[in-house]
Amino acid sequence: MSKTELIVIAGPTACGKTAVSVRLAELIDGEIISADSMQVYRGMNIGTAKITPEEMHGIPHYLIDEFDPDEDFNVAIFQQLAKKYMECIHKKGKMPIVAGGTGFYINALVFDNDFSQPQAENSIREELYRLAEEKGIEYMHKMLENIDPDSAKAIHMNNLKKVIRAIEFYKINGRCISAHNVAERQRRERYNTKIFVLNMDRKRLYERIEKRIDIMLEQGLLDEVEGLLKKYSPQLVSMQGLGYKEFVPYFNGECSLDESVGNLKTATRHFAKRQLTWFKNRCPQAIYVDMDKFDTENAAKFIALEI
Repeated sequence: MSKTELIVIAGPTACGKTAVSVRLAELIDGEIISADSMQVYRGMNIGTAKITPEEMHGIPHYLIDEFDPDEDFNVAIFQQLAKKYMECIHKKGKMPIVAGGTGFYINALVFDNDFSQPQAENSIREELYRLAEEKGIEYMHKMLENIDPDSAKAIHMNNLKKVIRAIEFYKINGRCISAHNVAERQRRERYNTKIFVLNMDRKRLYERIEKRIDIMLEQGLLDEVEGLLKKYSPQLVSMQGLGYKEFVPYFNGECSLDESVGNLKTATRHFAKRQLTWFKNRCPQAIYVDMDKFDTENAAKFIALEI
């Protein structure tokens, strides 16, 4: 049985993935599946730099505006829906193009990672969070270090959510999540995939990030965040996304607007750097597209020739 064809357009935030993927879809008769963990939520438009109907140029997009901010969405749900949409696209005789910067999601689809392990009972997770509140994050990180040293090295002590997830995995499965992740990375690609990572000079990328955030503010980002905070808890996974969590202290009167904007710009620059590092480490087979040398049109044409 032949493998399914799949094209991935990846890269850091603000590097031009949206425009290139749309133009590529026009050139090769494709349809686009978003691999963005935030654009899937309705009402979160400006802060996620969500593609507009006008920017879609009539190209069907999937996993955009499919969930409310208080609904569960995670990598396993993404994988399930993306596989379903890929099948639908192929049945039309078109090419699926996965576009986005959430590398974990892309990896899960390309390598068909297994998410069927038993889910934690709420009591286990609640007990770990209770223990963290009582003993502190250093205690939890030490606990992780004792059972899974590799994960403890990889996960920063302040990232309590990931620390607890790793401990939880061990308690449920009786093995380290680090070993599980290594096994998952060694899985062979399920699909015949071509991965293209857009990149550009770091200084230029950071300038584009700052300009994009300034434009978001002009477009009404503050109103969007304020409206969402009136409907949803800031503790939701969706509300912890870049562009939203940074403004919660401002609306709580804990800092100035300038401080929130500065924090957002800094966090987004750091995020872009982590994205590039992730793709470099996890996608050695990727073809890099230098956006300092290509505009949207020529980048799309280059990719089309490489397929």
